[in-house]
Amino acid sequence: MKGAVPISGAKNSVLPIMVATIIAPGKYRLNNVPKLRDTFTMKRLLEMVGAHVKFKNNIMDIDTTGCDTPVAPYDIVKTMRASFYVLGPFMSRFNYAEVSLPGGCSWGPRPVNFHLNALEEL
Repeated sequence: MKGAVPISGAKNSVLPIMVATIIAPGKYRLNNVPKLRDTFTMKRLLEMVGAHVKFKNNIMDIDTTGCDTPVAPYDIVKTMRASFYVLGPFMSRFNYAEVSLPGGCSWGPRPVNFHLNALEEL
């Protein structure tokens, strides 16, 4: 048997990578980015904090040099669990973070107490 199988991008990988670009101001290129609702929501969140994001043909270019607002408003984060991912990058870069509790689907129990406990330790 011989052949090739194209591997599509994974939401659970790309969302943390997208928010990690906030930590250090710069320009980043992500390849094989899946076209999913959460991907577009995270793109919108990055733009709201001051990043410039271009997404075409599964390639995402992110420029975080202009990020200056460490706030993730409820109207954005209510639609996905990944909103907690911005806490670390916000705290690292700005020493401040304002993030509403996450939303997302109700697929099984996914507690957020681990994130809250880590923040208390900071």
